[in-house]
Amino acid sequence: MTWVNLTSVEQLDDIKNASGFSLIFKHSTRCSISLMAKRNFEFDWDVIPAETKLYFLDLISYRDISNQIAEVFQVAHQSPQILLIKNGDCILEASHSDISAEEVAEVIAA
Repeated sequence: MTWVNLTSVEQLDDIKNASGFSLIFKHSTRCSISLMAKRNFEFDWDVIPAETKLYFLDLISYRDISNQIAEVFQVAHQSPQILLIKNGDCILEASHSDISAEEVAEVIAA
């Protein structure tokens, strides 16, 4: 699996309007906790169905997009943070040590 870099607000419209599942990983490039959460997630991400689109947001470079994510999907800003989106709605949000590829896969399979 590979990340799709989230670099424009217009991509949020694509995510919101997509059918199926999309995942957004919000990452702070200045935070060691965020780096560890990203590494742990990537280590286990093979359990996530291949058709799931994985979006990566460098929130230091794209803070405006991070703010828009919070508004569009009605979640509080966290870093690191994942949001699992299904048919335009955030159905799972996790941050810090609660970020888990296994949990994402379980929610998708349910």
